[in-house]
Amino acid sequence: MTTAPRFSLRGKCRDSNLELVEAFPLASIRSEERLAAAQAVLDRLIARAGTDKGVDMCLDALSDLVMVYEDERPPILPSSDADLPRHFLEAKGVTQADLCRATGVAKSTVSEVLNGKRPFSRLMIRKLANYFQVDPNIPAANY
Repeated sequence: MTTAPRFSLRGKCRDSNLELVEAFPLASIRSEERLAAAQAVLDRLIARAGTDKGVDMCLDALSDLVMVYEDERPPILPSSDADLPRHFLEAKGVTQADLCRATGVAKSTVSEVLNGKRPFSRLMIRKLANYFQVDPNIPAANY
């Protein structure tokens, strides 16, 4: 007969782990709201990682719960080339006209690129990367 290894928490490890679990119970994640809350807790735990075995144990368990939830969700589909500058325009709060004035790229060119009717030229990529302050050598999927 094989005996299961004994697992127990004692002392400071037990106290910190129980404190964390009482503050944020370790339960299956079933919503985006719970995921966001779990990620906020993970951020705080990561800052304390390695300082306490109870914290590390809670961090591991919560990371596993987040991973299970994310693995069950459909993957995020790749975006088109036009989605990236559209996102940057929205994030920066500027219009296509503002972008054209600032970069010197013709309005028709920007419009055609954003509508997927024209590919980016290397010069346009450099101008847009400079304007939006991003590295032109990193693939769009990394933004």
